[in-house]
Amino acid sequence: MTSKLTEVSTSPQAAKPKPTVANKVFIIGLPRTGTTSVSVALLEQGLTVAHQAFTKQAFMLADAVSDAPCFSDYQQLDKLFPAAKFVYLDRPLDKWIPSMQMLLGRMLVHLDKDNGRFHPIMKRSFQHSFKIWDLAEPADAGHLRRCYLTHQQQVSEYFAGRDNFISLDISQTGALTQLLEFIGLNNPLTSAKKLNFPQLNIGRNVASWDEYKHPNKVSANASGPERRQFFSYSLETIYD
Repeated sequence: MTSKLTEVSTSPQAAKPKPTVANKVFIIGLPRTGTTSVSVALLEQGLTVAHQAFTKQAFMLADAVSDAPCFSDYQQLDKLFPAAKFVYLDRPLDKWIPSMQMLLGRMLVHLDKDNGRFHPIMKRSFQHSFKIWDLAEPADAGHLRRCYLTHQQQVSEYFAGRDNFISLDISQTGALTQLLEFIGLNNPLTSAKKLNFPQLNIGRNVASWDEYKHPNKVSANASGPERRQFFSYSLETIYD
C-alpha cells in the first residue's frame, strides 16, 4: 500500500521535497533495541514517522511505524499491509536486559491492567510480549531473556525466506545505509558513506522521542475519519 503523505508544517524543513517510499515500513524490534534511533533517522530522511501508533489514522499517516504495537502485532500488520517492509532490530542480550529492566522499572506502574495510565494498546502489546500481568517479577533477567529469544525466534520463523524483511543491529557500522537500501532510499552518496544511526535514548533516558521536535512526527493517537479507532483484529486469531 502506498503511503499517503500529508503536510504537517509550513516550516522550511517541511517544505523540502518529500522522498517517496512505495510501502509502509514497520520497525518490529522490541523496546530498547534502537527504535527511537531508527525513528529519528527516518525522520531526518524526510519520512513521516510514528514512534508507537494506537489509531488507524496514525498508521495511515506514517510512512514508518516503530515500537508498540508493531513488535507484538507484526503478523496482523503483514495481513493489513501486504506490501509493507519489516525491520527487526537485534541487540546483544547483555546490553538489552539491563536496559529493559530499567525501562520496566519506570513503566510497570503505568502498564497496570486496571489502573495504569498508558494506552490500552500499549498495555496489551507489553502483556503479549512480556507477560507483565502474569508474573510477580516481570523484570527478572531470566524471564526477559526468554521473552527476547522467543520473540526473535518467532519473527525469524514467520519471515523466513521473505524479501520484505531485514534484521539489523543498529550499532554496526553502515547499518543506516543498509536500512536505506532495504527501503529504497539509498543513493550512491549514502552507499559510499556507510551511514550510521544516531545514538539516542541511551542510558536512563526513555523520553528522547517526546523531546525530539520534527514536523514529520505523527502522533500515536492521530484522529481521522473514524476518530481514534484502532484496527479490529485480535492477536488470538493468529497466535493461539
